[in-house]
Formats: sequence, structure tokens, C-alpha cells
Amino acid sequence: MPPTDPGPVPAVLDPSSEVTALTAAICDVPSVSRDETALADAVEAALQGLGHLEVLRVDNTLVARTHLGRAERVVLAGHLDTVPISTFPGGATPNVPTRLVEGELWGRGTVDMKGGVAVMLRIAHLVPEPSRDLTFLFYECEEIEADLNGLARLGARRPELLAGDFAVLLEPTGAAIEGGCKGSLRVDVTTTGVAAHSARPWNGHNAIHDAAEVLSRLAGYRAATVTVDGLDYHEALQAVGIEGGIAGNVIPDRCVVRVNYRFAPDKSVDAAFEHVRGVFEGFECVLGDAVAGARPGLHLPAAQAFVAALGLPVGPKEGWTDVARFAELGIPAVNFGPGDPNLAHMDDERCPVVQYGRAEQALLRWLS
Repeated sequence: MPPTDPGPVPAVLDPSSEVTALTAAICDVPSVSRDETALADAVEAALQGLGHLEVLRVDNTLVARTHLGRAERVVLAGHLDTVPISTFPGGATPNVPTRLVEGELWGRGTVDMKGGVAVMLRIAHLVPEPSRDLTFLFYECEEIEADLNGLARLGARRPELLAGDFAVLLEPTGAAIEGGCKGSLRVDVTTTGVAAHSARPWNGHNAIHDAAEVLSRLAGYRAATVTVDGLDYHEALQAVGIEGGIAGNVIPDRCVVRVNYRFAPDKSVDAAFEHVRGVFEGFECVLGDAVAGARPGLHLPAAQAFVAALGLPVGPKEGWTDVARFAELGIPAVNFGPGDPNLAHMDDERCPVVQYGRAEQALLRWLS
């Protein structure tokens, strides 16, 4: 009889290994969104080997906690999934497995955000008795639809597992500290006309031409810079799409300009929408998808201790990240992790290996 195929060999992660080697090992376990099981299994096994942690699993999201009775509890969070694996320009080398080139680790996840996952595992191994109680959160499906996001689903089903005084999301920040994040919403601004044959436009009214006023208001808009908890957030209001017309010989009776507003975390979604409606007064405005931002909470003792211990510059997160989900739970949070966010999702994703070590050492200074 032919031998039975034993199936793939389970990945093994050693949290005692050097952080760059551990990052490479994590990256070499493919975990495209919805396919994180193999990596979740490996991370769970590594955590189970650390006797000082309580380890829980919900689907492919893992929670590991200390219970030392400290005065504060801190959440360290990172997602296990990546965007799809790809090749470099020309279709040559796939970006998994990783490769080390002149002091940089190349490959899918080296920036977003398996370096952060490796740092979390290293901290779990190196600091069995941290100065603060720790919750390590490794979650699934961050890169795809929000309703599948492991952090959001855990917050809805088991919010007690996310309880804490402060959270650090190890998203790539170039090993600097980025506080909070901006909110984002999209609005459809619609103009209405009267359809007619394009040979006799006087019988109709061109909705696309009316959109010129919408674009003019955007061109003249001066976005605010808003200071929140000592950080300056640069707002932005931009057209990101335009739709109109049904045929090459018909005057269009409808045109939609889609506008994206990135707003400072001092505003709610409702307040941000009212602001956009004010900019486009006189036009129909329909709110699309929207997410609130997150205040950095840098005035709070836990955040101040984090900044002081790391001794690193602090700036605003100009985009949106899952720190906003912690904000919904009343937990102030910052972004801090290795890797240049401008290289996230790129075919040539790569990170200087020194940033992995710097991020690890910074958290050790804070927690040891």
C-alpha cells in the first residue's frame, strides 16, 4: 500500500529566538486573511509553553494574560493576517519566504505586521513578571471586511477579555510612537438635472456640469489642523470618485461626487458629517461608511509612563487603525511598532532589522 500522506508539518515558533529570526519564522507561515489557522496554531503552541500566561482562543484570535494583581493592565495587540502574497515587479521572486538583504528583512508581513507579532512573543517570553499586568492579543482578519475583524468580534462577544487601562497596537510606525488616529467617513454629494438628447441640450439640464460647484468648493476648502491631547492632527477633505452619465448621447440627469473626510479624533461621526453637509450646503449629501477616530489619551498616567520609558518622539496617527476599537471600549491607545508604514502591502515590503530590536528593547524598558 502507498504511504499515507501525513499532511503539512505544523509550524513551530520559538519565542526565545532572536527577534529578527522569529519575525522571519512568523512571516514564513502564510496567513492571508481568512487563512490564519496554521499561524494561530503555532502562536498558540508558543504561548502555551509559557507557564505564566492564561491562554484563550476564540476562532483564530488568541488572548494570553498575566494575573499578577498589578495596579494597571496593558493590552499589547497585533493582527496575524496579511494581504495576499505577491511577486516582485516582473513576476520574479514571491515575497514568501522571507530573505535577508543588507540588513533588511524582505517579505510579506515584515512591515504589516508580523514584526510586531514577533516583538509581542518576545516580550511574553522575556518578561514573566512585568511591572504591569499584560494582555497579549493576536487577532485575525484585520486586512478585510470590518465585520470579520477579530478584535471587533472579540469586543462584541467577550469584551471582558479586552479590559485594560492602556493599549499598544504594534502596527508599523518606524519604531516611533503615534497617538490615537483620525476618523474617516465617505459622503456622496449628488447633483440632479434633467435628461435630454445631447444634440438638443436646451431640453435638459446637465447634472455633471453642476458638479463643477461641488469641485470648486473642494478646491477652495482649507482643512483644519486640530490639536488633541497635545498632538496636531491634519484633517483632509478630498474627492475620491465621480460618477455620472448613462450614454454618449444623453445629457446626464444625475452626478455623484464621492468625498472622503479624514477628521481629528475630537469629533464624533455625527459632528464630522454635519461639517461636511455644511461645506456642501444646497446639495444632497448621503453618508456612506464611517468610523470614528481615537484620542491618544496622552494625559493619562499609563500613557505618560509609556512615553517616558520609551524616550521616543510622539506624533499623531494621520490614518485610521484599530486603536479606534479600543477607544470604543474606553481604553486609550497608541500605535508603536517596527516598519515603515509606507511599505505596507507593497511587493517589496521590507524592514531594517534594527527596528525589530529597537521596538523590543523599548517595550522591555517600559515593562521590566
